Amino acid sequence: MENRALFVGAKEPKSGTLTILLGLMELLKSRFYKVAFFKPLVKEGEIDRDIELMIKHFRLKHSYEDAFAMSVEDAAKLLAEGKNNFFYEKIIEKFRKLGKEYDFVLCAGVGQDRVEALFDYDINIQIAKNLAVPFVGIVNAKDKDLHSLDEEIKLWFNLLKSEGVSLFSLFANRVNRFSIEDAKRLTSSCETDIFFIPENEELSKPTILDVAEHLKLSFLNESADERIYLRTINGFKVAAMRVDHFLERIEEGDLIITPGDRADILLAAVGTNMSKNYPSIAGILLSGGLRPEESVRKLLEGMDYFKIPIMIGKDDTYLSAMKASRAQPVLSFKNPRKVALSIALFMKYADKRAIERGLKKASLDVVTPAMFEYMIFEKASRDPKKVILPEVEDDRILTAAEIILNRNLAKVVFLSSREELEYRAEMIGVNLKEAQVIDPNDRELKERMAKKYYSLRLCKGITYEEALDAMENPVYLSTMLVKEGIVDAMVSGATHTTRETIKPAFEIIKTKEDVLLVSSVFFMCLETKVLVYADCAVNPDPTPEELAQIAISSAETAKKFSIEPIVAMLSYSSGDSGVGKDVEKVKKATEIAKKRRPDLLIDGPMQYDAAIDMEVGKRKMPNSKVAGRANVFIFPDLNTGNNTYKAVQRATNAIAIGPILQGLKKPVNDLSRGCLVDDIVSTVAITTIQAQED
Repeated sequence: MENRALFVGAKEPKSGTLTILLGLMELLKSRFYKVAFFKPLVKEGEIDRDIELMIKHFRLKHSYEDAFAMSVEDAAKLLAEGKNNFFYEKIIEKFRKLGKEYDFVLCAGVGQDRVEALFDYDINIQIAKNLAVPFVGIVNAKDKDLHSLDEEIKLWFNLLKSEGVSLFSLFANRVNRFSIEDAKRLTSSCETDIFFIPENEELSKPTILDVAEHLKLSFLNESADERIYLRTINGFKVAAMRVDHFLERIEEGDLIITPGDRADILLAAVGTNMSKNYPSIAGILLSGGLRPEESVRKLLEGMDYFKIPIMIGKDDTYLSAMKASRAQPVLSFKNPRKVALSIALFMKYADKRAIERGLKKASLDVVTPAMFEYMIFEKASRDPKKVILPEVEDDRILTAAEIILNRNLAKVVFLSSREELEYRAEMIGVNLKEAQVIDPNDRELKERMAKKYYSLRLCKGITYEEALDAMENPVYLSTMLVKEGIVDAMVSGATHTTRETIKPAFEIIKTKEDVLLVSSVFFMCLETKVLVYADCAVNPDPTPEELAQIAISSAETAKKFSIEPIVAMLSYSSGDSGVGKDVEKVKKATEIAKKRRPDLLIDGPMQYDAAIDMEVGKRKMPNSKVAGRANVFIFPDLNTGNNTYKAVQRATNAIAIGPILQGLKKPVNDLSRGCLVDDIVSTVAITTIQAQED
């Protein structure tokens, strides 16, 4: 199984192993169709959080039980009985079972803090040797100076070499006392790749949920928005003084710990998050097992206090503060924001190309959703463009923007004042300090854009006053900013309809000179391939000329995203087997498209089954170079396209990315009002790529 598995082991506890595992799994999922996660030993009687995170976040196909060999307790019994060989045999058996069913297995070493009493040697090295897989070593660099870390890396490198372990690479994680460039120069003598990952303060701090689970606390207010429990705690403040003195001392992200009968402190703490004049706290812990009086709770319920997590603890204030401060940060599937932050950190500082050189790639004809997503993220991050997001009032947009900034997928620009953006970001606990802002209340800017818009639409009879009114609309203003080159592209639609998003683009940006009309595509990410569907969102009943244009535009879009287009013009009959007005429309469109672009593989009319299934294609259209091989599907009208993409999405659990608009002079893309955070991230990455091409 050479190069079909990796074993990741840390030299000491708290080395940030999960950050490395998440980053490696992200790379593996972008290269291999079926990837598994394996951990030799787990704690009996509790769910292993690492396994749970990997399976749920990366949607791995295997069960939880398949992901480990045995419990630590069973391992202790075997070793106590002197059955060392049987111990390794059980691990090898479970590991090889996964190896037979999956293209690649990522193995996580055993936490040294869990097995110190069992082994007086590095068990991870021994397991890796018995599994005969390359080893990825992690050294904890936190609070270590450069020279001591250098010595530690060289000692461990020599130990691994002397043990006969096949070393894949080393990671020095949580670097915080020296520059990474200095470290690279000092450790260049080691005969392996060494990657340095800096300490990330936010990953090293607990969240409200971490404290609640550590202390087994209940919540006074159960919020429907689970994100409030994921706020990062920057510090702990015990509040037992007067309110005026308390307010002078609070800082951003504090967890306020106060007795449950201190209604004055409670109300003041809630008030800080509602006021722009004070920092936003992370949450409140009421100690002593005391709950606020009914009158106080009634007052709170009339406020927006449900956005602030309020926990109830039984211990006194001092003990509550001591216990809370000991809560450790946990990377969990419940906190996708921190998971995204960890992956972004890895992607920024690990040499991805060096890692990929050591990985055996899967067959090129398999493209999973994860592979496609990685490809667009990688392409976008090479040259991030300014993408304006006018819907600052939507929390999904803000959450997605943080991921986009961390992954360097775009230079995010908000149509907002800096104060308003930071206030909203603080309210939901995201960091958007790197985002740019354009203030929609800037009178000079609006007047300048209104004049430009007025000159564009003068031929349509618009007045200057109407143009000025249009600039009050955030989508119109944002579209003008794209037109004038102040930003490169726009993504909207989370709170606006499709018409509200694309109508300004049709009026202001308009189509490219050689393009007949604007149309749309969806990238349909199936289990092992990515297909392009068009037009499923814009044109209700295109003419043959328009249908030909949609086919050509869709083929060009496919090329931009590394899909070599094979275009099927769809109808209810294949070849010359059917007659009728609709079939004739598709026939004519096919002829026009072939004449305009003889370099493209385009054929039709054909039925969907003939286009996608090789056997059916051979029977129905034996002389076609497209039948059975198509990856770009052009539907005859919007009714067919829209219903088909939704049917395929629901029936196959495909990921549908889109609609992506094509044919505009500059990129503008529409989101669904039911979009998820992941949908927003993908759409912005695609929009960046369109802006790069344009």
